Amino acid sequence: MLSEKMPIQVIAEIGCNHKGDMEIAKELIRVAAHVCKADVAKFQKRHNRELLPAEQYDAPHPVPENAYGETYGAHREFLELDTEQHRELIACCKENGIAYSTSVWDLTSAKEMSELNPPLLKIPSATNQHFDLQGYLCDHFEGEIHVSTGMSTGKEIENLVKFYAERGRANDLVVYSCTSGYPVAFEDICLFEIRNLMEKFGTKVKSIGFSGHHLGIAADVAALAVGRAMEADGKGRFSHIERHFTLDRTWKGTDHAASLEPDGLRRLCRDLRNIDLALDYKGQEILPVEQVQRDKLKWVDQSGSSAAAE
Repeated sequence: MLSEKMPIQVIAEIGCNHKGDMEIAKELIRVAAHVCKADVAKFQKRHNRELLPAEQYDAPHPVPENAYGETYGAHREFLELDTEQHRELIACCKENGIAYSTSVWDLTSAKEMSELNPPLLKIPSATNQHFDLQGYLCDHFEGEIHVSTGMSTGKEIENLVKFYAERGRANDLVVYSCTSGYPVAFEDICLFEIRNLMEKFGTKVKSIGFSGHHLGIAADVAALAVGRAMEADGKGRFSHIERHFTLDRTWKGTDHAASLEPDGLRRLCRDLRNIDLALDYKGQEILPVEQVQRDKLKWVDQSGSSAAAE
């Protein structure tokens, strides 16, 4: 029996799917907690003037139909929630029995969010080589640090894990297999990258996770199976699955099309937990549920001879 496996944690990645509206953000928390039974509601925090070059900040949004402002910078500012609003979201999460988290995209956001002391902060794939940001978290944030590895080379991932190990924080590090795309085609999900991460780093970090931007929920169940199989082989632990979450996939915005609606996330949480119960070895040769059927149905050679012995 795999008695020491960590219960799978499902992260509802709300991101900026709240459309800059606090009431929508709170409703996403409530639905993720009570309807879907997710474990974590995750947002995003950006200081856009720091994060974006001036030419990108002042340029039009590359996909005008998704824009909430005349420039990309104005679009990002419209969707941004300030520190006090994030503090309010933390309180809403506590009221609804779900953990709060956020991605931090820049050093200023890392400083602001670490002061709120959430249980975990996430480094997105885009900034997993921003070591000033991550160094600050290593020194000033005591919670778990989760990092996605989309659009990263093997050497970059190796350097990333080494960075945390050198600072004594690898035991707080969760590394996610991820393909950066919205949405990602099935042939580009590459679930065996979970196996690669666990073989190389599974025993060096706290755990490995999976962040998916695909359609449907089948790949997430398969990701769990890959992770648990590696765990059974002593290659570390598999702990988190993250999916983008929205109330309506037709809403304006980049991430909605690659997000799960409430019933999809509800089904995902249900299926992952049920399948996680199934991913195990037998604790004994004949299980109690089988013994009842064995007593009724199993043919047993009454002569005492053994065909195998012959």
